[in-house]
Amino acid sequence: MSNNHPKVAAVIYNPIKVDLDALREVVAAEAVAAGWGETIWKETTVEDVGQGVTQEALDHGADLIIVAGGDGTVRAVAEAVRGSDAVVALVPSGTGNLLARNLKLVLDDMKASIHAAFTGTDRQIDLGMIDIERDDSSRDRHAFVVMAGMGIDAKMIQNTDEDLKAKAGWAAYVDAIAKSLRDPDELHLDYQLDDGKRRRATLDTIIIGNCGSLPGKIVLMPDAVVDDGVFDLLMMRPQTALGWIRVWFEIAWINGVVRRTKAGKALNPEPRNSGLRYQTGTRFTARLSRPEEIELDGDEFGKATAFKAWLEPGALTVRVPADASS
Repeated sequence: MSNNHPKVAAVIYNPIKVDLDALREVVAAEAVAAGWGETIWKETTVEDVGQGVTQEALDHGADLIIVAGGDGTVRAVAEAVRGSDAVVALVPSGTGNLLARNLKLVLDDMKASIHAAFTGTDRQIDLGMIDIERDDSSRDRHAFVVMAGMGIDAKMIQNTDEDLKAKAGWAAYVDAIAKSLRDPDELHLDYQLDDGKRRRATLDTIIIGNCGSLPGKIVLMPDAVVDDGVFDLLMMRPQTALGWIRVWFEIAWINGVVRRTKAGKALNPEPRNSGLRYQTGTRFTARLSRPEEIELDGDEFGKATAFKAWLEPGALTVRVPADASS
């Protein structure tokens, strides 16, 4: 009998980033057209950015979780959905929209996004997981769908002016980058990638990426793919001002422009910059010489003294448009 019950969608939305009336109207029309049951609506708050309300929706039998919010909401929903049979659909509503960009989804068409949620096809993608150890030896576990980072990128997130971000969008990060580059502190860590030898490194930035494209056609990790079963590891150590110029040339020109052309793809240019080091893996552990800021999918997550990150292949099912290629 239960198999005859209509499917149920839940919308997890950030009230600050969506036009709720318009969203309700479109969802109602698409749910009726698809023959689904009554939609569950859950609002995120400062205290519950998505995990709790998503679990409530799952407990009420939601088959589809529609996320209408920014990267933080997407990350929180993915964390709660992990281990369930529910499918996640995205209605990009933030500044970065990082996972949507990497899945090449439409960013500014709510009707198209909702239509795809009810009529699209399912795509399994990898999910990043991380255990973070704090200065008091406590540990907390989180998911990430795009990347986890320490160093310049984490400091950049910390230095971003939220008021400027609201007014100027991605341009606000330029100011944050400038502030972060003036910070002379380096990362000193002991680390192990998969079953390799434990090593020591002094770095400006370390990023573990499930996918590598950022707004503004910035491609941090040109070979990162959301469903290849491995994460991409980027270690950055330019050392000099000229080294930083070379890093940005590599990222902005080689990765962001040359590799996007047919000729560039055919050449498959390898990074020539000694300040950039790329590797792949499925497990990464590190211990820092002092507590360092860490970010997940563009959000601050406090300071870590150590962390263990790993990839769970195909652990998240995302609804994409029916005509989308993999």
